[in-house]
Amino acid sequence: MDIQPVKIAKIGLTGGMGSGKSTVAGIFRRIGVQTIDADQIARELTQPGFQEFDRIIEYFGDGIIDPSGNIDRTRLGRIVFSDSLKRSMLESILHPPVRERMHRQIKPSGYRYCILEIPLLIETGQCKDMDRVIVVTCKRETKIERLHTDRGMNVTTIDRILSTQVDEQTRIQCADDVINNDGALAELENQVRYLHEKYTDLYEGMA
Repeated sequence: MDIQPVKIAKIGLTGGMGSGKSTVAGIFRRIGVQTIDADQIARELTQPGFQEFDRIIEYFGDGIIDPSGNIDRTRLGRIVFSDSLKRSMLESILHPPVRERMHRQIKPSGYRYCILEIPLLIETGQCKDMDRVIVVTCKRETKIERLHTDRGMNVTTIDRILSTQVDEQTRIQCADDVINNDGALAELENQVRYLHEKYTDLYEGMA
């Protein structure tokens, strides 16, 4: 008798830069839910030895390589966030293999759903591949303060990056569930645990 694979619901997690989606993913992870980070996979693929690394260097040139032989992510970021054509090229190199790896990594974790953390979930149309979509939202002022305090980014750079992303209302319109992250960490944890109970009930009997 063939053993059928366990179906795992895919919950897409997204939000603007500085919204706190990685913090939300961390809470799900501590509960025991499998979380897969698109950015982490992209960082792996841009290491020397991967064909994506070679393609990026071929297109952007040796000027983005740091003294240790790795891609200078800050320098590359400045280039792509100021040039939409180059940003599209970088996305065309990375997005297909990242998407493939994310889906290959999905496995049972004790729960019948997993979290796929994808910053550009809405922009790339991947929301249609998800069973549900969570959007983490907060005020623009909150994002700017976090990015300035936690990452040391200047306001001009933050504004430029945020302007390349879809607006908050567009994200919310695509969401099945919205998490507000303007409050304290305890409030955020309560929202995540509420969704965890909701998803556990929703997918427990999924065939």
